[in-house]
Amino acid sequence: MITSKFETPRLILRELSLHDLDSVHELHSLPETDEFNTLGIPRNKQETLNILQQWVAFQRSKTRKNYTLAVEFEQRFVGLVGLHLGTSKMRNGEIWYKIHSNYWGLGIATEAVSEMLRFAFHDLVLHRIEAGCAIENQRSIKVLEKIGMTSEGRKRKALPLKTGWADTWEYAILEDEFNN
Repeated sequence: MITSKFETPRLILRELSLHDLDSVHELHSLPETDEFNTLGIPRNKQETLNILQQWVAFQRSKTRKNYTLAVEFEQRFVGLVGLHLGTSKMRNGEIWYKIHSNYWGLGIATEAVSEMLRFAFHDLVLHRIEAGCAIENQRSIKVLEKIGMTSEGRKRKALPLKTGWADTWEYAILEDEFNN
């Protein structure tokens, strides 16, 4: 079992705890951070607690397949970054992130995702990391391309958003393409 806490020049990425409930609930309740997210805005704090409890439980798993970490900037919770592992034979994973809209445009998502890629390739020795985003989500497209991911194509009507089914751009990066 790997315990995860990482520091970058500006960020701390750390394991979640139940003490993060208010911050996670606020993040999930923002309409602007929910626009391209399939989770949806929680009806109440209990719904957020249920999700948070799952993430915390994953941390104790002997065969851990999910890493969901808090992103801290200037000693404040500003978002989440996650990595879901595929099968051990395939040595792959999928990365995701959600940053509080007050902190958009500061390079936080780029820095957090880059650190998760470093963890995935160096510590977990993965071969391939994937990510997808709605084709209208220009901010995420910028992040994925800035960290060196390659667009591998468009998936039609793959993302169930509150506005209906959305097409996604599918991105990936291989271990030998990652520069950190």
